[in-house]
Amino acid sequence: QVQLVESGGGLVQPGGSLKLSCAASRIGFSRYTMGWYRQAPGKQRELVADITSGGDTNYADSVKGRFTISRDNAKNTVYLQMNSLKPEDTAVYYCNANRIVFDYWGQGTQVTVSS
Repeated sequence: QVQLVESGGGLVQPGGSLKLSCAASRIGFSRYTMGWYRQAPGKQRELVADITSGGDTNYADSVKGRFTISRDNAKNTVYLQMNSLKPEDTAVYYCNANRIVFDYWGQGTQVTVSS
């Protein structure tokens, strides 16, 4: 079955950087819109950023100018470069693959921003 495996999460100080990766398998990766979502304790899951099959990107207002989403179709991988991290960025980050009626999720990776 389709697998999305996130990596790169961890503990970082405010102002620091992390790069998340999501490796996809058993999927026509290049045809999917790939997204990163996050869910903080007690809050709903929210879109952080996504990138279409054509390379168009979309960001939540809260991360614009700090986060960058990119994809490597040859490696079936989507990335999220996170800079200038803030404590409010603390959440579990999930990778998503979406195309028409198909919607897949990874297991999530924890990002904690704390001094």
